[in-house]
Amino acid sequence: MKISAIISEYNPLHNGHVYHINKTKEITNSDAIICVMSGNYVQRGLPSMVDKWNRTKAVLECGIDLVLELPVLYSLSSAEFFAHGAVSLLNSLGTVDSLCFGSEIGDLNLIIKVANTLVKEPEDFKLQLKRYLDQGHVYPKARGLALFDFLSKNDSENSDNLMEHLSSSNNILGIEYCKSLLKLDSKIKPYTVKREGSAYNDRSLSTIFSSATSIRKYIKDCNSIVELQKHMPSKSYELIKKLKDNDYTFVFDEQLLPFIKYKYFSQKESLKNLPDISEGLHNRIFKNLLISNNYNELIENIKTKRYTYTRINRILCQYFVGFDSFNTKELRSQPSPYCRVLGFNETGKKVLKQIKNNSSIPLLTKLPKNINETMKLDIKATETYSLLNKFISPNSDYLISPIIID
Repeated sequence: MKISAIISEYNPLHNGHVYHINKTKEITNSDAIICVMSGNYVQRGLPSMVDKWNRTKAVLECGIDLVLELPVLYSLSSAEFFAHGAVSLLNSLGTVDSLCFGSEIGDLNLIIKVANTLVKEPEDFKLQLKRYLDQGHVYPKARGLALFDFLSKNDSENSDNLMEHLSSSNNILGIEYCKSLLKLDSKIKPYTVKREGSAYNDRSLSTIFSSATSIRKYIKDCNSIVELQKHMPSKSYELIKKLKDNDYTFVFDEQLLPFIKYKYFSQKESLKNLPDISEGLHNRIFKNLLISNNYNELIENIKTKRYTYTRINRILCQYFVGFDSFNTKELRSQPSPYCRVLGFNETGKKVLKQIKNNSSIPLLTKLPKNINETMKLDIKATETYSLLNKFISPNSDYLISPIIID
């Protein structure tokens, strides 16, 4: 059986995602598609609008055969650690032939060139990087400038739009996926599908493929969601409509603020334990927590050129979930220690049999008796998510079995 993988969040599943799933099947000629999916918190530093089990149902109805959860340790981290967690999980299964990801550029060769440069760090690149760091640039900016100089010199064909390519959301993730494959010396073959339609952060619905951001905004702002039928596959739309009709609690970032303020008053200093807190950022967060009236205002007050919107989102979300009680810096540097099943169909059931025979990490359909630190953080993520979503019990990880679609 030829097995391909996709790493995604489906928050929520839309037509662009289905396009990606179908193109993956086409270009990899695969018999089955595995998805590694973020759970109740996603990479840009937000709680997922819909819980992981309902999202799994939609995904299985729209072309994915097996859904595996990416531990929150990685899903609520930078692109580097997000990719490291997901790719290491897939690599440990011993059954995955290919990984297909979306990218704005759609040029796998350029993505691999960038990944190779970052992994091997040629001397010319390191010298340029040091030069930009010495000039006072923050590391991501310095790295981007050094890459531009190095690749422009060695790859003039792609130099014109290189900086744009290096800063685009899906290209960044694609580079990190390929970096992780190289570091692991993985046999998994990468493919990419050029992203069509709206950009990742577009907030307005599109005539081609609308972004998940624009769909979430529409659900939040509008009483009727009929318009979304054009932008989502029928099964995904029907699920959202059913949830809305049942007064489901769609979760949005502003719901975090009172809980973060409470934690500030009770456990203020623990914020310093987060791995991405540096250079007095905690003081900037503390100061603005007291004067901000809503979540967006808080982010805007903290944000600077040095501290991006997404980085601040992740830090605040990690603080809410409880990353500050764990040695996340050490934990996230390790490969994913287990593979947790969220759902599968008949084809996925066959894939699970292959995984059981080949995987070097535990395959879990229920929580084991011995809970490691990474899994404790997953459990805490569901407990905290239940504060935001009245439809989720704090014990859901123990109570809900994998979703099975016939």
